[in-house]
Amino acid sequence: MDLEQKRLHALRSLNLLDTAESESFDRITRMASQIFQLPIAAISLTDHDRQWFKSKVGVEHDRIPREKAPCAEVTDSRDLLIIEDFAEDSFYCDSVLGLSGVRFYAGAPLVTRAGHCLGALCVLGPEPRSATAAEIAALKDLSSLVMSQIELEHAFGRVDPTSGLPNRLQFTDDLTDLARQRPEEERVLVALDLAQPDQLERLSAVIGPSASDDLVQEAARSLTAFLGPAIRVYHVSPAQFVYLAPAGAKTSTYQPELLRLLQNELVSAELHYAITPVGVTTAFKPGLSLPADCLRSLSSAVRETRASERPIGTYSNSHDIDYQRKFRLLNDFSAALSASDQLRIVLQPRLDLHSQELLSAEVLLRWRHPELGDISPAEFVPIVENSALAWPMTQWVLTTALDLLKTWKAAGKKIKLSVNFSASNLKGDIVDSVLVALAVRGLDYSDLEIELTESTLMQNSTQVLEKLDRLVGSGVALAIDDFGTGYSSLSYLQRLPVSVVKIDRSFIMALRDGARERTLVQSMIKLSHEMGYRVVAEGIETGEAADMLRAMGCDEGQGYYYARPLEIGDFERMTRSSALTNVDVAV
Repeated sequence: MDLEQKRLHALRSLNLLDTAESESFDRITRMASQIFQLPIAAISLTDHDRQWFKSKVGVEHDRIPREKAPCAEVTDSRDLLIIEDFAEDSFYCDSVLGLSGVRFYAGAPLVTRAGHCLGALCVLGPEPRSATAAEIAALKDLSSLVMSQIELEHAFGRVDPTSGLPNRLQFTDDLTDLARQRPEEERVLVALDLAQPDQLERLSAVIGPSASDDLVQEAARSLTAFLGPAIRVYHVSPAQFVYLAPAGAKTSTYQPELLRLLQNELVSAELHYAITPVGVTTAFKPGLSLPADCLRSLSSAVRETRASERPIGTYSNSHDIDYQRKFRLLNDFSAALSASDQLRIVLQPRLDLHSQELLSAEVLLRWRHPELGDISPAEFVPIVENSALAWPMTQWVLTTALDLLKTWKAAGKKIKLSVNFSASNLKGDIVDSVLVALAVRGLDYSDLEIELTESTLMQNSTQVLEKLDRLVGSGVALAIDDFGTGYSSLSYLQRLPVSVVKIDRSFIMALRDGARERTLVQSMIKLSHEMGYRVVAEGIETGEAADMLRAMGCDEGQGYYYARPLEIGDFERMTRSSALTNVDVAV
């Protein structure tokens, strides 16, 4: 959002435009007219294409075009403007005001605390004149009075209606004031996070929609009673309160007080066991930290404290940097999906362990960020999979892989490709999306294999079986990826329409550790065969491991011993080569 859009948003959020006359504003306008002894005065708000008068003296109409309006220039510059004679001003002489007989103009900006200029308090006259220093000072004071009145009339927007406490907007203003008064004073900001979102959802499901309101109201009363009238508490998000610790407090020494607060009876016994409140602190200097940055620091500390399952914590710069990087990667990945030079696929060959024949390849995604360089999939894939971009990412990989299969088919080359799907991909009309994508390219459904992890299948057991049956019934193969690392039961595995089990690399890497590890892998292969699965070993890095697996009867293998993930060109050269081992092309 650009600055003008933000300014217009700020103006409209105050609900001033096109509203009825107000004596509180008219009183100020009359004072401006009397001080300057001029017949015209107005509180002029700058909309996108007009100047609309919230209050006016000596004017019949309530608006003029924004084009060539002096108040528009005041809005853009956020500075005082005086035009002593319109007739002598080459720009304004033929404006609406100039042509109507106005010769003098003085306007002072109406600026919010956030720095958005709403318009101007202006005075106008039919004769050329100048403005004295006292008049200018008075006009500035009156413009400040207008803004105070606006804030007063919209004070309800600074109090949360549920808790009755000052809200995030008031917190921002108060910290801005503190920055002006004591910019170098180190202070401690405290946040109390009552509950996690899923806990609030469960409360609403069990008790009713009013449960969250009851929780907040009880906590607000307990918190203010515990802290006393000298400390102002702010309600900044649905289940989060913040306040400034007393002057002189340090994050290290305030921890016991924060723990005592958490041990206080914050909510009733009915709600007590349904929530897990946490408290966190962050140190800052008002003159060096924006209010929004302080709240972000507290949010980062809350996430880290909850992840560590501790009741109290403090802001860690390293964790905040990590979160900011994750946030940036997620936002930048959205742009990468539409860019032509950031994302690409590489292919990890899968071979028959006995014939050494190249059977298929796993499709892997790679991202070269324009500023950060190559981003490891181990870093960005989990971030994206837990967002709304999960399916767009999979769709990009699937589309690219199927386009490659189409090219190979035209060249007479037949190779199956395997694409990884996450749990979130199994929602919506996924089956039709996959089948249509294959059909429009003239591909056989058997050209595609979809890999799903054990945990993905178990988490969605009742919802996805029908979809998986439809895919398999159409000819698409399904594989269980990372087999052995999940928590699947044999009874459930028997119900899955999968044909391939991929033993996780952690088991293959441990083959040399001893007889117990080898027996485990042997048992996994035997069990999978007895259930009708074809078995693939992941992470084969040595010839010794390949020989062991071959002796155990494992069907296929993939890993660095055969080839690292290959660029498409290198993979195609590999398919033409008779030597299908030890292809050392790292990606």
